Amino acid sequence: MTNKTMQANKLSPKKFLAPVGQLGKALGRHFPRTHLIAAGVAALALVGIGAMSGDKSEPRRHALPIKLAQAPAVAGDEITNAAEAEATPIDAPPATELRSVEQTVRSGDTLSTLFDRAGQPIETMYQVLGSSKEAKKLARLNIGETLVFHVDQEDRLQKLVRQHNRLESTEFNRKGDDTFEMSRHQLDPDSQLAYREAVIENSLFVSGIEAGLTNGMLMEIADIFGSDIDFALDIRKGDRFTVLFEENFLDGEKIGNGPIMAVSFTNRGETFEAVRYTDTAGDSNYYTPEGKSMRKAFIRTPLDIGRISSHFNPRRLHPVFKTVRPHRGTDYAAPRGTPIYATGDGRVLKAGYSKANGNYVFLQHGERYVTRYLHLTKRKVKTGQRVKQRQVIGTVGSTGYATGPHLHYEFLVDGVHRNPATIVRKLPKAKSISSKEMDRFKAHVAPALAQLARYSGETLLAQNEPTE
Repeated sequence: MTNKTMQANKLSPKKFLAPVGQLGKALGRHFPRTHLIAAGVAALALVGIGAMSGDKSEPRRHALPIKLAQAPAVAGDEITNAAEAEATPIDAPPATELRSVEQTVRSGDTLSTLFDRAGQPIETMYQVLGSSKEAKKLARLNIGETLVFHVDQEDRLQKLVRQHNRLESTEFNRKGDDTFEMSRHQLDPDSQLAYREAVIENSLFVSGIEAGLTNGMLMEIADIFGSDIDFALDIRKGDRFTVLFEENFLDGEKIGNGPIMAVSFTNRGETFEAVRYTDTAGDSNYYTPEGKSMRKAFIRTPLDIGRISSHFNPRRLHPVFKTVRPHRGTDYAAPRGTPIYATGDGRVLKAGYSKANGNYVFLQHGERYVTRYLHLTKRKVKTGQRVKQRQVIGTVGSTGYATGPHLHYEFLVDGVHRNPATIVRKLPKAKSISSKEMDRFKAHVAPALAQLARYSGETLLAQNEPTE
């Protein structure tokens, strides 16, 4: 082959660049200028590589890496490298952080007031209220309750929390533009058994408070033994009681007391015991260690505190008219406003006012029994209403023919007045543990009764130890 032939077979730069230029014009109509520049650089590099590979005289000893310059991103660029997209991690957008705004219900506050203080529009309040039946209860908030508004960066409400107490809360979470979803939350506290005891020197309540019990627990003790002990008449100095109850803790901090688990009360030398039991139906009540119900058809007194100022007496001298007139009930002197309880389940036969009786409430219990409550300051029930045992039906007062604040209480059997202080002992008790459930009852109450007996025994032993 001659040199001329060899030269003829070689491409001249003009011949090589001519079609490239034509191609560039064609591509320029479809691609941005920056992409074309990058493509041109890549093409020239490839040509150089091809020329090097075509020369056999010098073997390639090192493959030098050739790094192509990347074209800068251009708005509207639709060409992407799939491999680079997979290899390059894409950060997820940060979660929206919520800001908490806490509002405590004060006297005179309304729900709209709280929303306004939290910077939320009235439209959002109506969206929450319309979300569920539970949400409508927000319109009846109690002083001291807390509402926590959780809002986003645009001050838009995302979650509303109603904190009922340390353990219970209700949440309303945004679901969409104008709806909220309700959920309830209940924390389980840590519970442990505690023991208290007291010997009565002055009164049940004074001695109980000194022993570290609350008013609520003392009223519960009076309720438990209300069918066996008249706490207005029977209590004597030297009576004693022991109680085993639950204390509740949250994060190591005491937040309150749970129910009484077992209790004993010695009155006038006679000891009564009661233990709490939850049956297979989920109902909790107090029973004797033998499984008999502590709850009778009627409790002995309609008051927790007070003293008998006048007994049942068919020939009593009337304090106002100074004539001998039958006193067909028992009078309990107590401070004005003291709560009065229904002594048994029943229906309000009549609730009204008369010149002699003042404000009064009559209750019908089944077919045979009627109880009457006279001289009330306020009536808490209406005629025809159903009531439960120990439901508050009024408060002590001195309306009608009365010389001072007291409750006149009557008990009728088949239309005949009977002595309220003695008739209750003769009436039937409530339902006791069935034979089918007796084994379960004994297994559940045995630990509490054993612990109550151990504590009581240790106390008696300590009291009887000789002193130097």
